[in-house]
Amino acid sequence: MADDRLLMRALRGETLQVPPVWMMRQAGRYLPEYRATRAQAGDFLSLCYTPELAAEVTLQPIRRYGFDASILFADILLVPQALGADLWFVTGEGPRLSTVTGAADFAALKPAEAIHETLSPIYETVRILRRELPAEVPLIGFAGAPWTVATYMIAGRGTPDQGPAHRLKDTDPETFGHLIDLLTEATTGYLLAQVAAGAEVVKLFDSWAGSLKGADFDRFALEPAKKIIAALKAAHPDLPVITFPREAGPRYDGFARATGADCVALDTAVDAAWAAEVLQPQSCVQGNLDPQLLVEGGQRLIDETRRIVGAFSGGPHVFNLGHGITPQADPANVDIMLEAIRG
Repeated sequence: MADDRLLMRALRGETLQVPPVWMMRQAGRYLPEYRATRAQAGDFLSLCYTPELAAEVTLQPIRRYGFDASILFADILLVPQALGADLWFVTGEGPRLSTVTGAADFAALKPAEAIHETLSPIYETVRILRRELPAEVPLIGFAGAPWTVATYMIAGRGTPDQGPAHRLKDTDPETFGHLIDLLTEATTGYLLAQVAAGAEVVKLFDSWAGSLKGADFDRFALEPAKKIIAALKAAHPDLPVITFPREAGPRYDGFARATGADCVALDTAVDAAWAAEVLQPQSCVQGNLDPQLLVEGGQRLIDETRRIVGAFSGGPHVFNLGHGITPQADPANVDIMLEAIRG
């Protein structure tokens, strides 16, 4: 029997009267219950690697809002840590990693198949969630795409323009290519393990895809996604996959078809009318409310939410934000958004 949960129906290409809705980073610092659980964990990485607490923060927004999907609480940089990179978080500044800037640094990394010992707590979180989530709420697993993860591994932190990664790509293409290949293999294994543990949908986040241009976009954003999705589909033909080549602009056109994805998530800059005309005939689309509106609230939040729902009403659509909800968002504004979608 076909899965009749709203998210699964939309990802199969059905046009629904009311779209399913979830939010990127829906488990996060805007919620007081999340902040309390993170304080209990002591630090961010301890929260990620303590399955009971990671499951708890994943469940919190489901209890509060009744979203149509849940997404595993973890971090895209756990994969490089599992490959042997040092990873730590600086309060108020974000992640820091030991860097890969040449062949010697790459040679010190572990092989892709070695990641699972470090990441086994993540798989346990997935198993807990499958037991505890309401039956009507699918669980989304996820990973960072190879290019985006590589940008952090090369720079040792987030950067405005991903300059260090571009420099390594141009000056040492052999090392850079090896790193992308390793991340492609490790990401595939990580997602397959999440599915084996109980994830029902997976999403591939390529947050910095937009800084790749021309042939580089094809080689380092599109091709790795295609390889990962092909491997996932070979093992699980009916597994829905969402991709997010953020800020890809016109390169969104054809991305789902070229990679084999079932849905493409749209950033806030994508015009909904264009996406409805060009992208929706190719696949389900997801998005793309500006997260700032969940800080601002008011009538503009209601109007923009309704505009997006209306723009995508003629095809398969999963309502979401164009990027993750911010810590400054007002939890009450999420209720307003949901009422505008469902009311």
